[in-house]
Amino acid sequence: MKLLYLVLFLLISFNGLGQSTGILTGVVRDRKTQETIPGATIVLEGTSLGVSSDAEGRYRLSEIPTGSYNVRATLVGYEPLLRANVVITSGNAAIISLELSGSSQQLGEVQVVGSRAIRVATAETPLSVQRINTEEIKSNPGGNFDISKVIQTLPGVGGGGTGGTSGFRNDIIIRGGAPNENVYYLDGIEVPVINHFQTQGSGGGPTGILNVSFIEDVTLSSSAFEARYDNALSSVLQFRQRDGNPDRVQGNVRLSGTEVAGTLEGPLARNTTFLASARRSYLQLLFKAIDLPIRPNYWDFQYKVTTKLSPKTTLTSLGLGAIDHFELAVPRKTSPDKEYTLRSTPTIDQWNYTVGLALRQLLPNGYLNVALSRTQLDNKLDQFEDRTTTEEADRVLLTRSGETENKLRLDVNKSVGRWQYAYGAVGQYVQYDSRFFNRVRSEMRDAQGNLVSPQVNVRFQTAIDFARFGTFGQLTRTLLPDDRLTLSAGLRANGNSFTDGGANLLRTLSPRVSASYALAQRWNLNASVGRYYKIPPSTILGFRDEAGQAINQKARYIRSDHYVAGLEFLPAATTRFTLEGFYKKYSHYPVSVRDGISLANLGGDFAALGNEAVQSTGLGRAYGAELFFQQKLTRKIFAVASFTAFRSEFSGVDGQFRPTAWDSRFLASALLGRKFSKGWEMGFKYRFAGGSPYTPFDLEASQASYLAVGRGVLDYSRLNTVRLGNFQQFDFRLDKKFNWRRTSIDLFLDVQNAFLIANPSTPSYTFQRTADNSGFQTTDGQPIRPDGSNGLPILLQDDDPTVTPTIGFILEF
Repeated sequence: MKLLYLVLFLLISFNGLGQSTGILTGVVRDRKTQETIPGATIVLEGTSLGVSSDAEGRYRLSEIPTGSYNVRATLVGYEPLLRANVVITSGNAAIISLELSGSSQQLGEVQVVGSRAIRVATAETPLSVQRINTEEIKSNPGGNFDISKVIQTLPGVGGGGTGGTSGFRNDIIIRGGAPNENVYYLDGIEVPVINHFQTQGSGGGPTGILNVSFIEDVTLSSSAFEARYDNALSSVLQFRQRDGNPDRVQGNVRLSGTEVAGTLEGPLARNTTFLASARRSYLQLLFKAIDLPIRPNYWDFQYKVTTKLSPKTTLTSLGLGAIDHFELAVPRKTSPDKEYTLRSTPTIDQWNYTVGLALRQLLPNGYLNVALSRTQLDNKLDQFEDRTTTEEADRVLLTRSGETENKLRLDVNKSVGRWQYAYGAVGQYVQYDSRFFNRVRSEMRDAQGNLVSPQVNVRFQTAIDFARFGTFGQLTRTLLPDDRLTLSAGLRANGNSFTDGGANLLRTLSPRVSASYALAQRWNLNASVGRYYKIPPSTILGFRDEAGQAINQKARYIRSDHYVAGLEFLPAATTRFTLEGFYKKYSHYPVSVRDGISLANLGGDFAALGNEAVQSTGLGRAYGAELFFQQKLTRKIFAVASFTAFRSEFSGVDGQFRPTAWDSRFLASALLGRKFSKGWEMGFKYRFAGGSPYTPFDLEASQASYLAVGRGVLDYSRLNTVRLGNFQQFDFRLDKKFNWRRTSIDLFLDVQNAFLIANPSTPSYTFQRTADNSGFQTTDGQPIRPDGSNGLPILLQDDDPTVTPTIGFILEF
């Protein structure tokens, strides 16, 4: 509290400082050809400040009074472009790249197309696409500079994990699809891991890896993916990083209750710039201070070097990596039963990195991309019945797993008149190894000593390597006067050298077609139909039985067919409404041989997905409707609101559709921001999700096996038949920016769950402990029996409301 008073005192004390100025600079390019555009006009709305791009497409505006502006770029023959809420400070130059799209509109119709400046759709992806810029990420209440959390305000995005962990995990669940159905691209290079403490084979984790100081904007496509993107079933997230400052060295230091981060950038040579950063977590200290048991501890590193080899050739080198340690500690306010349960959770040690080279060569009427990258993940988990001991006899879980991917990707993109086309190929070499042990359930006997169910352990060791490959083509054409109708069609095929029949590209032919029709000046009707494939994760493909047989080689590519239609209304250059309906049909989904359950119905909160035998017989469906409203910065106010109603259901061996673990049915979010004079800014965010389904415990089996396993046994005959209460969270943020001659500072207060709303989570099964925690209480006062029959079972609820306040600053220099 003393620190809060100090911050408020500083805010008031410095409130009278005079206004300073800043710089806006960047490059203007043609979106289709990536050629630089000279002569484009860049203006700051509401001011007389403006400039034209030079012969190399560069622009630079200096002596700009610090504050927030909407930047508009125009040129005859191109649609106007709006970049809203660009923040100008005296500490760092704002570096914004602008890409203009060609337009068939005549000069007298410029006013007509002005409202299209906010549109983010492309000819290939005319719907189900959203974009957020760096300032929206930085200032997002409760976002904590974490991109994975920020996108949860977008339609169809279910945040967090399953079973009530939505406030703590970054599993991105889009339109009822699993977290591992999303793919991520950083400047055109695929990045499989974007979160600390990654669930191997799936996704998520408590916090993101990407440093927001590098990001220029993020584009989310939740359907109608271009054929160039492989392995996506639910979404493609494209993170576009800015280049470093070409004029001088600059940087920033960010400190909050969760991390300290440092970023440095500038010129390395005449045509070379760099960005570099390092971050260190303080989450473990924050959660200890507010008495939460979660202890995430991490480092991460990131860099980007851009070299212009010639006027038509650019080489980009990038990399990011993380070192993670995670465990649960016992809070001060607890009970012996909760303490024992917390000590029976796994510890996680991980490290991962991605490095890549991307070459862009401009061609006549187009460009060539070549990307070479390498990703490596090392995953280590240990769990014992009680973490006060590390005896092997008490071990419940062991994982020693590594995964390496080397990928080469190339694509050619051309534009000729009303035609656009692209084609390309990808090759990938995958290595995976794992040593795994999991005590699934113990032996269960009745009172007469007869065996009711045998002990089940999963134990295997594996190492595999294989090739993946694919090719694609995409063709786009505008039709009718003024290009009112746009059609795009793509075809993709993928293969691999490991699975049975995997090299046959005809098995994964995935056509897709999309259309966009301008109904009127501000109305667009959009639709898409597509088939998409994803190879099962290596944790599934590499599984071996105790005899050493790779029994999942028969696994098929997972298939998902998307049908989407929507209406877009653009009443103004800063306002956008969309209404969309979607239906996704799944086939060849992995089903557990042991339990007969679709992996989609098991949820996303696991140490690793797929370390078991599966069969590709599962079916699934997800369908619903989305409503989205976006108001870019207008009269110092910006807002976003979305509502999604959906169903997500999958079937196992019995063929019956059951709700997935993330079938919350309703999602809603709202964000409101207000900028005031003298550098003050305030933001509010509200999120709602319907109750997630979960599977209750088999109380008899749980009691019999708890001492051996350390957890309850789920009753899969009642799979996902019980639902939690609704999830709600209200976040608040207050910023005050100060600007001096060459430095600036943003002081902020961010409060997650400011209204202390209690959000339920799935219960934990345990036995009551004695008051001194030396053992278990029993019904007869005798030592607990091996079958637990004289134990006192309880279900622990963890629905205490938690508020997470963060006080910090961003210093730019």
